Amino acid sequence: MEDAVSIRPEFLPGHHFFGVFDGHGCSHVATSCGERMHEIVAEEAGGARSSGSDDAERWMGVMERSFARMDAEAVSSRSRASGAPTCRCELQLPKCDHVGSTAVVAVVGPRHLIVANCGDSRAVIGRGGAAIPLSSDHKPDRPDEFERIQAAGGRVIFWDGARVFGVLAMSRAIGDSYLKPFVIADPEVRVMERKDGEDEFLILASDGLWDVVSNEVACHVVRSCVRSKAKRRGGRSSPTSNLSPRQSSGSGSGSGSSSGDEAQNDGGGCADARSESDEESGEEVDEACAEAAILLTKLAIARQSPDNVSVVVVNLRRRRPRF
Repeated sequence: MEDAVSIRPEFLPGHHFFGVFDGHGCSHVATSCGERMHEIVAEEAGGARSSGSDDAERWMGVMERSFARMDAEAVSSRSRASGAPTCRCELQLPKCDHVGSTAVVAVVGPRHLIVANCGDSRAVIGRGGAAIPLSSDHKPDRPDEFERIQAAGGRVIFWDGARVFGVLAMSRAIGDSYLKPFVIADPEVRVMERKDGEDEFLILASDGLWDVVSNEVACHVVRSCVRSKAKRRGGRSSPTSNLSPRQSSGSGSGSGSSSGDEAQNDGGGCADARSESDEESGEEVDEACAEAAILLTKLAIARQSPDNVSVVVVNLRRRRPRF
């Protein structure tokens, strides 16, 4: 299992951080991203000056600088490594530079949703009943990525799919110093205003999900979880009632994650549907979040996804004030 998931509520006042990191070569770059990315983003956001707290230009700069810092840390940490091996790649090479990770992160603020992506993990928002991708997978055969790699003197070789020099099946990643400057860590950033009454949920997941489950099907699963939760108030059983307590547990208010390697899951998260959400309490929607992430992971495994599967689903409905 080389994926990492990060959920950091209130990592900045009024802002919440979510991230999925899909490692390759070994797990240590993805693990570092899961431990450090939110801290770097918080530092960059705190140091940035802007007239607006959620200014789009400001957040784009924050994410670009944060990804650059995270990439620099991932590369330099290998050269500083010493002592006993701590991961399997160090058992093979004294200095491992063939390790990297995708990174798709989201910051949910009071007025804006910020998504930054580097690699082939993906963010999808459920808005007004539709499934809207907020990131575009960085694949070597994507026309603009193909041209960029060739302009830098690199090659895209089709070997079990498009790969940079026939090796890496993505054109952007954190780490992978042996493939620079062809594989870069520059994120594509999208800043969008939140729409009350339309925004339902946000799905972040590694390509282990998206390789076998479409955006539309994933959003349908999330909405079905909320509808099922509303019906179960009458005493019906839960879709995850046959799972162990560890598999059924949530991972924070309003969000959660699920990761699978073969049949391994550890929590979940979901958002709500439209009319049903008005009838649900925040706690009930959060429970539906847990079930949705678990079910999406199990669906990908059932469809024989060949990769690790990590899913985070974030509830975007604003909670009604209690009087």
